Amino acid sequence: MTARMDKRFADLKAEGRPALVTYFMGGDPDYETSLGIMKALPEAGSDVIELGMPFSDPMADGPAIQLAGQRALKSGQTLKKTLQLAADFRKDNDTTPIVMMGYYNPIYIYGVEKFLDDALASGIDGLIVVDLPPEMDDELCIPALKKGINFIRLATPTTDGKRLPTVLKNTSGFVYYVSMTGITGSALPDTSLVAGAVKRIKDHTDLPVCVGFGVKTAEHAKVIGASADGVVVGTAIVNQVANTLTADGQATADTVQAVATLVRGLSTGTRSARLVAAE
Repeated sequence: MTARMDKRFADLKAEGRPALVTYFMGGDPDYETSLGIMKALPEAGSDVIELGMPFSDPMADGPAIQLAGQRALKSGQTLKKTLQLAADFRKDNDTTPIVMMGYYNPIYIYGVEKFLDDALASGIDGLIVVDLPPEMDDELCIPALKKGINFIRLATPTTDGKRLPTVLKNTSGFVYYVSMTGITGSALPDTSLVAGAVKRIKDHTDLPVCVGFGVKTAEHAKVIGASADGVVVGTAIVNQVANTLTADGQATADTVQAVATLVRGLSTGTRSARLVAAE
């Protein structure tokens, strides 16, 4: 449902603040806990949810997200169960956009048409598939767009002016600017460079530009949110889950609450971002 995503970004633009986009791994450390986390995200101030699809060979992810995926797979999480997670979340929340993020292999095995139909039925609004370049748009991107599911692309500091139009061609929903080269969860980039990069992308598209990789604190969110339409936080949330688990990787009474507390802080940062910019 592209409408859900478009409405959310239009509302935020009217409010004059960036979106807080939060990533968590579906099924980490188990189904029920991850559903609890998903339900807690909007209440804590998340505007868009990125739902991670666990995969056995996540080459673009840093250690924290790789471990989260392993915990999820170990607890029996599958792509079907990740879609079910979204469907269960939708029983109580029909407004928060959900973007599924992961790799193409599980979708290919599931069957593209069946996956897209099930994703729509589960209330999925968009997809980020990190290992499908624009040259492979016919595989999943075009079929997804035809069914009304956003296909969100990653742009990086190495995406030059010549490559950018190709990357943006079939992109919808928002553009995800990966503010550094390397794996997820690395150090925070030079924030002064982020503003320039956001402007460069906006010269080519009217879509919102959300910036991620390395955002860990409310202060980071505030600084990046001053120039971006959204701030994406993933590794910090996944680490928050990991830090509350028992020695053998089981959830504790603190797991959901710890994530909610972190997200509330990040939300405060994004909500104050434009106030700083306006001073």
